[in-house]
Amino acid sequence: MTNLIQNEKIRNIAIIAHVDHGKTTLVDGMFKQSGLFREGQEVDDRLMDSMDLERERGITIAAKNCAVDWKGVKINIIDTPGHADFGGEVERSLSMADGAILLVDASEGPLPQTRFVLKKALEAGLKIIVVINKIDRGDARPDEVLDEVYDLFIDLDANEEQLEFPLLYAIGRDGIAQETLEEKGENLHPLMDLVLEQVPGPSYNEEEPFQMLVSDLGYSDYLGRLAIGKVIHGSAKQNEPLVCINEKEEHVSLRLTKIQTYDGPSFAETKSAEPGDIVVVSGIEDITIGDTICTKEAPKALPRITVDEPTVSMRFTINTSPMAGLEGKLVQSSKIRERLHKETLLNVAVKVEESDEKDSFIVKGRGEFQLAILIETMRREGFELSVGRPEVIYKNEGGQKLEPMEQVFIDCEEDFLGVVTEKLSTRKGKMTNLVNNGKGRVRMEFSAPSRALIGYRDEFLTDTKGTGIMNSLFAGYEAYRGDFPSRYTGSLVSDRAGKGVPYAIFNLEPRGEMFIEAGDPVYEGMIVGEHNRDNDININPTKEKKLTNMRASGKDEAVILTPIRPMTLERAMHFIRDDELIEITPESIRLRKVELSASKRHMARGKQLKAKGQK
Repeated sequence: MTNLIQNEKIRNIAIIAHVDHGKTTLVDGMFKQSGLFREGQEVDDRLMDSMDLERERGITIAAKNCAVDWKGVKINIIDTPGHADFGGEVERSLSMADGAILLVDASEGPLPQTRFVLKKALEAGLKIIVVINKIDRGDARPDEVLDEVYDLFIDLDANEEQLEFPLLYAIGRDGIAQETLEEKGENLHPLMDLVLEQVPGPSYNEEEPFQMLVSDLGYSDYLGRLAIGKVIHGSAKQNEPLVCINEKEEHVSLRLTKIQTYDGPSFAETKSAEPGDIVVVSGIEDITIGDTICTKEAPKALPRITVDEPTVSMRFTINTSPMAGLEGKLVQSSKIRERLHKETLLNVAVKVEESDEKDSFIVKGRGEFQLAILIETMRREGFELSVGRPEVIYKNEGGQKLEPMEQVFIDCEEDFLGVVTEKLSTRKGKMTNLVNNGKGRVRMEFSAPSRALIGYRDEFLTDTKGTGIMNSLFAGYEAYRGDFPSRYTGSLVSDRAGKGVPYAIFNLEPRGEMFIEAGDPVYEGMIVGEHNRDNDININPTKEKKLTNMRASGKDEAVILTPIRPMTLERAMHFIRDDELIEITPESIRLRKVELSASKRHMARGKQLKAKGQK
């Protein structure tokens, strides 16, 4: 057995938790208290959430690295996402860490994503520090939450050493950590000291040549492609000739033009990469996450990063509507293909396949939210495209159809227990647990097909009047549970091109909820509203009032239109059926039929009914 040496000058930790339990806010506190910023310097909140979408939605989407210096030791921190759809980011991030800080909300306790990230951290053999955060909340119950954390560790088959985890209580927003509930914390020093004391320094073998595992990719306008990862063994210097071992075991020669390490949220240049450190290297063109960078003399591949399979797919295609090319700069299929390929390089959980149809691609991911973020990012970059309804990915084993299942956790008021149970039951969900704590709220657990949750989240918020909390966790594949209706309403489809007219829209409002306002452009086949009944109808939203030379004795009635709800991307994805598409441009989100012509749709419908009659 080779003796491994620990690099005591470095600690690599990941901060893991369920969404909105305070990870990014805690990193802010560590930055401020490590002396990274001068006293009185103005610093943005949630500094690590650098993407516009992250700041708008208040969630972390991509895992990011940073570093602080504490008592002469460099602590590399990886801030990970908490949303289940971005689980791939967590998995690749843990490959760089030697320890993890598990944050748990003092009121909500361990939730589905807490289980997911903790399971991955325990499997990776990381040293876990548990921090019960937000103990200043009015509904905080830290003692009960601690019991729940112990139960979770036991449930995940943690060994005795892992069960004896170090524990701290914190108020991340105020930058306070303390060892007991009674004491009055002043700062985060106890947490930083605990990291130095409990998390082992990265271990390496002195005799092994240089090896680095690529866990993330970046891009710089000046340096080109950047590879980010942990140096496992050995060291490398700037301009040293090395090789990259890719997925096909091919050896690609390269030269490191620049080596950088993390200093706070930014980079600092260094002449060499030392073992255990997380570095950013440039000078590499064709590289993907999971590749190994090593010496030419002793090339040796490290185990590749593996992530769970995608469970949801969507069809991406070029925009073929009459309004194509009017609002977007990037409309060609080659540009869309190039952008999707770039996404697969940066995001290990996303896969892209060519479709049978021309100018069309199948994009697979962990959930519809992950794909919605990708689409939103593309439209902000100037892309114009059409996407279909999210579909779950089925499997066939032994002649049996299997579908992805979710473990659904619901916390809502007792009054809404009936409506939630009824809705999930019709969607083939099965209740597995119900806890009523007698305080007016209930906690339910369901086993439900992944397809049942597409479109249900919005409905759930309406049913619980915005007070319900719903979380889900992928629970593997099970036998197909049967069909159920995805939507009980039809579409109001425009039968001609033009602009929405107040008179026409006002007279169409009794038919259902309208999506367009007066003056909005429409075209044949565009969905302009939701029908009250379950069938589609063709309508004319451009019809004007017939004028005559007869004058009324009174004034004409003023037309007052009902304000419309803005069409968001998530709402559109949940609304459309299989024969409908979402047209996405930098300025608009429109819904349309796949077949725009009303007469052709009518003929196709007739053929379907005739075929059913013959059966």
